[in-house]
Amino acid sequence: MSEQEKLFQQFPPVSTQEWMEKIGSDLKGADFNQKLIWKTNEGFDVKPFYREEDIQNLPFISALSGNRWLIRQNIDVRDFGAANKKALDILMKGVDSLGFIINDPESINQKNIETLLNGVYFEGAEINFLPNGRARELISILIEKLKKNNPDLSVLRGSVETDPLGRLMLNGNICIPVEAGLEYLASLVKESEPLTNFRAIRINGSNFSNAGADTVKELAFTLSMANEYLAQLTERGISSDLAASKICFTFGIGSNYFFEIAKLRAARLLWSGIVSKYEPNDRNVSMMNIHSVTGRWNKTLFDPHVNLLRTQTEAMSAILGGTDSVTVEPFDIVFREPDDFSERIARNQQLLLKEEAYFDKTADPAGGSYYIENLTSLIAESVWKLFVSIENNGGYVASLKNGMIQNLVKDSMKKRKVDIATKKEILLGTNKYPDLNEKIFPNADLTRLFPARDKSIENVVEPLNLTRGAEELEKLRISSPEAFKNEIGNKKVQE
Repeated sequence: MSEQEKLFQQFPPVSTQEWMEKIGSDLKGADFNQKLIWKTNEGFDVKPFYREEDIQNLPFISALSGNRWLIRQNIDVRDFGAANKKALDILMKGVDSLGFIINDPESINQKNIETLLNGVYFEGAEINFLPNGRARELISILIEKLKKNNPDLSVLRGSVETDPLGRLMLNGNICIPVEAGLEYLASLVKESEPLTNFRAIRINGSNFSNAGADTVKELAFTLSMANEYLAQLTERGISSDLAASKICFTFGIGSNYFFEIAKLRAARLLWSGIVSKYEPNDRNVSMMNIHSVTGRWNKTLFDPHVNLLRTQTEAMSAILGGTDSVTVEPFDIVFREPDDFSERIARNQQLLLKEEAYFDKTADPAGGSYYIENLTSLIAESVWKLFVSIENNGGYVASLKNGMIQNLVKDSMKKRKVDIATKKEILLGTNKYPDLNEKIFPNADLTRLFPARDKSIENVVEPLNLTRGAEELEKLRISSPEAFKNEIGNKKVQE
């Protein structure tokens, strides 16, 4: 073959019509749409094959995203000295993004934050805080600390996870009225303005997917909440440039491999369009900052090491979708407090993808794929329709108060649980090929596995119920192994 000759050009091209004729012949009269068109839970149809002609009119094909991501591990901060020691340890083991979970807001003071960050090199790691309050005090402490040691405040990269609307959605209420919460958020954004690479609002879309929402609903509700924040902040005199630059996102990643890749690509596309409507001066502020975390919906108590396979494909989807950082949660996180071993395995799952599979060596590896580009378009179109319907319903807060969002999530959750019960959605080791002689994993905490909600609290809105697909089957298996055996079916267990 000469250097000028293209690979396979000696073969005649095959048209779409010829492919369809061949498929029709192989189907022997069966209906193509019934047999080969995938009707998704998200409400759109996916064809069995795509060709170059299917992407020619897609406007976003020329977009290019990077593929360098940060490996994050979260630390539950109970003792600030111990948390610092752990942070310094894992930074030497491949982690370059830290997440500090601070459940006691009263513990946030200058001394404790100094202890927590002692020896942490800001230029070498992203620092994220997930506090249960006092975010403004935390920002002030960080600014004061930086000014002492480095006049360049841009050196601090990361975020503080402040999300009053997300807290309202999860808990059914917040400690102050919604309007006061939004005022607080506006003051927080202004306070954090000098920290040009530090975000003050993190919208946690993974809560929707962990409540059973499908891909389209997770993305539409998350973007709707972000748009609510943009509108509320700009109404309070904050420029669209500053407001957009302070917002970042967390998405949950599920096991629908190609859909999750396309979801993140569609998210960037739609967020850019939403921000542009606020007419910022700097186009760069419309670039979405995405953190991805492996989902909990499909994680199981029984045959738990299958969770490692699930989180591995989820991490791959997030990376190929162009995420900025990833948390791979330990395989045992839903049923016990992870130990050093399970945390180490979770870190190494990402290190394998980076150091041995070279996932960071190719920019936008999914770009140009006929299938993924069309999935991106289909998801984006469906998300936009739902987003517009939420806006027509008064926006995110109004849709939360009148139950529209909760009802749509519940509808999705119920359908998916029926699919699991009927084995349309497979959870290996739970509803397919379960080992009936398996014992519950050592140190499993059933109160962690099946958390109870405090019903004594008066709610402003109906709270979102975080759940897992396997919950009902696991409860049945624990309480009545014989009933579980009958539910799954002895014959099918032996398949």
